[in-house]
Amino acid sequence: MRPEQRATRGAAVGALLAYSGVVVSLTMLKQYFSIGYLWDPSKQPFVGHCFIPFYEVFTASSWFEPLFGYGGNLAFFIPIGMLLYVIFGRVKWATIIGGGFSLAIEATQFFAQLGYTDIDDFMMNTLGAFLGATIARWFGPKFHRVWIGLTFLAVAVFIGLVLAGESLGDPSKVKPL
Repeated sequence: MRPEQRATRGAAVGALLAYSGVVVSLTMLKQYFSIGYLWDPSKQPFVGHCFIPFYEVFTASSWFEPLFGYGGNLAFFIPIGMLLYVIFGRVKWATIIGGGFSLAIEATQFFAQLGYTDIDDFMMNTLGAFLGATIARWFGPKFHRVWIGLTFLAVAVFIGLVLAGESLGDPSKVKPL
């Protein structure tokens, strides 16, 4: 392996660890922080589970709920798949490890009662890891540093939003839904 490949792989590992911290925060620790009027811990579902695939599609009160839930979980794991592809160079391994990470999160949520465990989250996260790895493969090694940089940027934005906390947003401009 060439030195620049080793450096890129090392940076990808760092980005993956940092982004994994964001994933864990948003899935299992979301009741412990707020981000202005965007993220209110009192409105986060704390404990529950659903092991019936696509249950939300048939029980949601609007089309937006499943679209946002499934699309969000899928998009959430695209960076995981991209970084795992940069590290391992195989879509298969990126998908398996990404799915394993998602399964670990869902199991921890269930057993530690730190969130809502959902089979759909696991399926969409795994699909997101697959799509991320596939995109990284399509774009090739020239874009590996782009994926790493964008991931570090997303982590920095998340940290900034959490540090800003409740100070974000103007109450006079918030419109009730």
